[in-house]
Amino acid sequence: MSWEGSDLEGAKPVIRGLRRVEDGILALILAAMIALAAYQVIARNLFDTGLLWGDALVRVLVIWVAMIGAMVASRNDDHIRIDVLARFAPPRWQRLLKRFANAFTCVVMSIFAWHSARFVRFEYEDGTIAFASVPAWACEAVLPVAAAVIGLRYLLHAFDPP
Repeated sequence: MSWEGSDLEGAKPVIRGLRRVEDGILALILAAMIALAAYQVIARNLFDTGLLWGDALVRVLVIWVAMIGAMVASRNDDHIRIDVLARFAPPRWQRLLKRFANAFTCVVMSIFAWHSARFVRFEYEDGTIAFASVPAWACEAVLPVAAAVIGLRYLLHAFDPP
């Protein structure tokens, strides 16, 4: 987004800080996932042991990495896209098509955020356990949060495409 000359110029350090936090969380979770998976493989193959809940935690960490990675990709509209129509459209239409695609993405992610929040609430109410006394809702909480952040970012991209 272009902040030069706007009233939001003072927000740059805050936005940079939030980006660092996102990047740090993503790197930390990815490192934990890799370390735990490597430990599980080594412990099983060399010592015939391992963490009983290790595989379940790795699966949960994969979801967290995917959703936080999607959040990071949405910052600058770096997601994989199928933009055949925009590619062959005349240049004067490309910006409008990009805005429409961003608005559509916002709608889809908002619907996903809503329904995943309902899902997490149901899991909370049911008291489902994911692994090692960790409630399933805590493992799934990243879904509505990340989807809402992505939806908000694409709403902003719809008005001011990167």
